[in-house]
Amino acid sequence: MGNRPGRHSAPLPTGGRRRGAHSANFTPDRRNAGFAPDRSAAPSGRGVYGAGTSGFTPAGRQSYAASDSLARAKQARKKSRGKKIALGVAIALVVALAGGGTAMALYLNGINQTIQGGMDETEKMQLVEQLAPSKSEDGSYYVGIFGSDARKGETASRSDVTMLARIDPDDGVVDLVSVPRDTMIDMGEHGTQKINAAYAFGGPSQAVKTLSAFAGVPITHYVEVHFDELKDVVNELGGIQVNVPEGFYSDTSGLTIEKGEQTLDGDQALAFARERHAVSGGDFSRAQAQRMIIEAIVEKILAASPTDIPGIVESLARCVTTDYSVTDLVNLALTFKDKGLTMYSAACPSYTLNQNGVSYVGTQYEEWQAMMRRVDAGLDPTDEKAEIPEPQASDNELGAASNAASPRDYKDLVADAMTTDDVVSAKKDDKADKDA
Repeated sequence: MGNRPGRHSAPLPTGGRRRGAHSANFTPDRRNAGFAPDRSAAPSGRGVYGAGTSGFTPAGRQSYAASDSLARAKQARKKSRGKKIALGVAIALVVALAGGGTAMALYLNGINQTIQGGMDETEKMQLVEQLAPSKSEDGSYYVGIFGSDARKGETASRSDVTMLARIDPDDGVVDLVSVPRDTMIDMGEHGTQKINAAYAFGGPSQAVKTLSAFAGVPITHYVEVHFDELKDVVNELGGIQVNVPEGFYSDTSGLTIEKGEQTLDGDQALAFARERHAVSGGDFSRAQAQRMIIEAIVEKILAASPTDIPGIVESLARCVTTDYSVTDLVNLALTFKDKGLTMYSAACPSYTLNQNGVSYVGTQYEEWQAMMRRVDAGLDPTDEKAEIPEPQASDNELGAASNAASPRDYKDLVADAMTTDDVVSAKKDDKADKDA
C-alpha cells in the first residue's frame, strides 16, 4: 500500500462519521496503563503506588508538565487565524487549569477518585498486572469496555456488555467492536463458560485477560460503564441523536421507542440499551444499541465547547470506573476535536447455538480473525473488501480466540442459527424505504 503498517492516507470508507474542530494536540502514551493522575510525582516501576496519586503507575508513564502544555498551546496560537485563535485560547485555558494550581490539583484528584473509585486496592493491583503496553508503533492502543446495570460501587456478578475499542489519536480513528455476552469460552479451571462470567470469577483483571486472549491484542486501558447511571449523563448532555433501527415497546420501562432518527433522553436511551426481547436480533441488537449510544455520547461531547469538556468529563465520572485519569480523558477529547473523529462500529461475527441444554453464542473464527486484522489496521471492520496492510495481513494472533470453546467446524451450524448478520441496519432499512 505504500503506507506504514496500520495506517491509511485517505479518508476511510463509509461507516464512520467525521467530526472536527481545532485544539491542542495530544497523543496518549501507548504504555499509559496505570492509575496515576499525578504523573510527575509517580515513581518508576510497574504496579507501584504513587505518592500523592489516587492509584497506580506502571513504568513508562508519560509526564505532561504544565509548561510543556502551555508551550504547545502558544505554538498552536501562532499558526491559527480567526476562529481558530479564539478556540486555541479556550483550549490553552483548559490545559493551563489542568496543569497548575493546588486548588485545581485537588479538584482533579477528587474527580480521579470518583472515576477510579469503583475498585478496591487489590482489584487495582490485579488490573495493573493485566493492562499492557500497546504493541503498536503508531500510537494506537486498545481499550476493554465492560458494563452492567449495577450501580457504581455495587457488585455485579456478570458483565452484560463486552466491547473492544481500538483508539488511534494520530489518525482520529476509533474502531468499536462488541463481543456477545454469551460467547462460549474455555475458562480453564471453571470449564466452559460464557464470556461475561469472566468478571464474576476474577473481576476487572479477569475480564481484561479473557477479552485480550479472545481478540489476540494487548489491552492498555479498562473502562467499566454503569448503564443505570448513564441516563443522567444523557440528560445533562441535552439528549443524544440516534437513528433507531427498529421501533419497539419496552415492557421493563413502559416506553415506546419509535424507529428512525431522533433525540433520546436518558430514560429512552437506557430502554434502548437494555432491550433484547422486543427486537429481531435479540442480544445482537442490544449490543448494536449500546454501541450506538456510546457513539452518540462521544459525538455530543466532541460537539461541545472545549471549555465545557472538563465539566462533561466530571459528569461522566459518576457512571464509569476506569484507569484513565481525568486529564487523560480531557486531553483525548481535545485531540479528537482537533483531528476529527471517524468511528467504526461492528460486532464479532457470531451465531447462536445450544450445547447440553445451555444457550451460547459461537464464534465464526475465520470471519473474526479477518475482522480483527481490519480493526488493527484502523479500517472499517465490516468492509470485507478493504485491503489489509502488513503486518496485520499475516498476523495469526489477531482474533485468534485461543480461549473460545465453541465448535470450530461452524459452517453448518451458522446456516440454521441467528447470526450477527440478522441485526436490523437503519441504513439498509432507509435504502429499502427509498427503493420502495
